[in-house]
Amino acid sequence: MNSATTLRVSASSANLGPGFDSLGIALQVYLTCRFSRSHRLNIQCTGRDASFIPCDEQNLIWQTALTVASRVRRALPAADLQIVNEIPLGKGLGSSAAAITAGVVIGARLLNLDWKPARILDEAARLEGHPDNVAACVLGSVVASAVEPGGITRAVRLEMPAHFRIAVVVPNFTLPTREARAVLPDTYSRADATFNIQRTALLTAALATGDVSAFPAALDDRLHQPFRSQLVPGLAEILRLRAPGLLGCTLSGAGPGVLVFYQRGYEGVCDLVRQTFAMNGCTTEVIGSGVAPAGYEFL
Repeated sequence: MNSATTLRVSASSANLGPGFDSLGIALQVYLTCRFSRSHRLNIQCTGRDASFIPCDEQNLIWQTALTVASRVRRALPAADLQIVNEIPLGKGLGSSAAAITAGVVIGARLLNLDWKPARILDEAARLEGHPDNVAACVLGSVVASAVEPGGITRAVRLEMPAHFRIAVVVPNFTLPTREARAVLPDTYSRADATFNIQRTALLTAALATGDVSAFPAALDDRLHQPFRSQLVPGLAEILRLRAPGLLGCTLSGAGPGVLVFYQRGYEGVCDLVRQTFAMNGCTTEVIGSGVAPAGYEFL
């Protein structure tokens, strides 16, 4: 593989309210990598938050590719890797999942491994530690996923209903995933577990059928958002927002970004989220991404 290959991987939002570590959605915001074999490693990065992305062997994409090589007991050839990033880091849009997915795909391609998407997903989910973001990165659209006891990831892709729209409102601060996970309890009551199981089933059915009547109840959650509200000023108020055309809001992944579900033609509901953040001292931007039909693809 001497000629350059261009790979594009989508950003993603996970959890979608009640679907903690199980539901994800691919976003039309991308990590693009152009790579080819080389005599020495050369990594260059441009785009959003490029100054925070290492351009040496510590780069997450390259580290992931090295892990792929180690797992198959092969030596990874050096490469020229040009990265163009659109995904904000530390905002809940799956930047690490996109990098890990890219690294698995690039490692497999540099080693001439004939890995299908299912294998890419398995490897990426093991490295990420949970399947929801990487499943969206691999399959695109809306994805429900689970990991079997042996480590195999199972995932089912759904098409986003045509009359549903999404946007992400991103505040002006970052929230490390490890910090957002640290506030979660070790155990939950049966009532709270049942509450989330019901809403996850309802949300999945609503996304599969386009049934608007399931909202906003389908986005309610007791497993992570109540605890993470202390880390995101205004989140508790945002989750309670109600307006015509607004299906509901959820924390995007571990946050602090907020995923807004709304009906087609009601883009203005995002202003309600921005105003609530503003009242809590946060400036914001809206990433009106839409749903990516493909997770990763070669261009």
